[in-house]
Amino acid sequence: MVERMKAKLVTGSADASVADGIRASFLSSSFSVYNSDRYCVFPGFCDVHVHFREPGFSYKETVFSGSQAAARGGYTCVCTMANLNPVPDTPEHLRQQLDLIRENACIHVHPYGAITMGLKGEVLADLEGMAADVAGFSDDGKGVQADSMMRSAMEKAKALDKIIVAHCEVNELLKGGYIHDGDYARQHGHRGICSESEWVQIARDLELVEQIGCKYHVCHISTKESVDIIRQAKARGVNVTCETGPHYLVMDDSMLKEEGRFKMNPPLRSREDRDALILGLQDGTIDMIATDHAPHSAEEKSRGLEGSAFGVVGIETAFPICYTYLVKTGIITLEKLIDLLVTNPRSRFGLPVGGDFSVWDLEAEGIVDPQDFLSMGKATPFEGWPIQGKCLTTVCDGKQVYTAY
Repeated sequence: MVERMKAKLVTGSADASVADGIRASFLSSSFSVYNSDRYCVFPGFCDVHVHFREPGFSYKETVFSGSQAAARGGYTCVCTMANLNPVPDTPEHLRQQLDLIRENACIHVHPYGAITMGLKGEVLADLEGMAADVAGFSDDGKGVQADSMMRSAMEKAKALDKIIVAHCEVNELLKGGYIHDGDYARQHGHRGICSESEWVQIARDLELVEQIGCKYHVCHISTKESVDIIRQAKARGVNVTCETGPHYLVMDDSMLKEEGRFKMNPPLRSREDRDALILGLQDGTIDMIATDHAPHSAEEKSRGLEGSAFGVVGIETAFPICYTYLVKTGIITLEKLIDLLVTNPRSRFGLPVGGDFSVWDLEAEGIVDPQDFLSMGKATPFEGWPIQGKCLTTVCDGKQVYTAY
């Protein structure tokens, strides 16, 4: 047994018990090769927004490949979205996904149950029947359009003490858009998605949350108005948290190219929006970073900006991108990044870290190469970007679930 931990343990603002648990796990196991002051040890990252595509779309990703990719990125816990076939809208449908997770996942995978049957926004899903087995309820990929339906969902979720996780999008404002309605769209003849399509529904939902008092989380915010609306709601004591993705923090629509790997929903917005997101990150308005890891087949992402499917992968690049372009540049501290990737999501969703950890060489330099990904999806806007930080191993429940060598 190793007597002293030489590797640097960074746990952000987590309770001392988190550090104690990881230190005990690290020292009691055969990790002496990593016990060097050259390396950093972090608690297992937690991503509350991923798409592992099973059941129904295993040609895009599987629970096995998705969880392997997550482990390579330092994640030991993820929450999977409900846009599957069958949609997990009843206990019977959910059971198919739970079986796949039990058989194939190498990390902790917690599914969401759908808010509405078939994600159609018309009939409430069996929230009560699924409550014990899900992280919360989400129709991610679609906004719940009817005020009355969202009110019913929030009231039921409150009674069940579960969280509503909302993809906020007003359908009638989309108008066939597929990138941000900004300078790039106008200059290149593309149909744009206006910012209002996101923030108008956030504002509606927050009014309902204020009345009902349920737990509420906003997915992948991308606009300056969204940040401001959520900041104001928090100041009023509304029970709301939110996430954004690495790509919205380090990219904007001036960096678009005519390739499917730059197409996601919500889209990359303006530099002004990006600056507002960074400020929201710094002042605590934005609680966590989630990847919205959304793999598709190569063919589905080969049709340019207009014709490609929405979604990019990101769970294997999240930490290196954030470390290189947010921490190394002085925008946030490393401790703050760990709070955004570990402490805050785990606290909000009730997902304890236990003794899970990953070991990183923060001096290692590389280039993002999708061919190295363990994910079946290869479409990333970060292809070719220089990065710093390499995951050497990830440990979940005392088992090495990823090793670099």
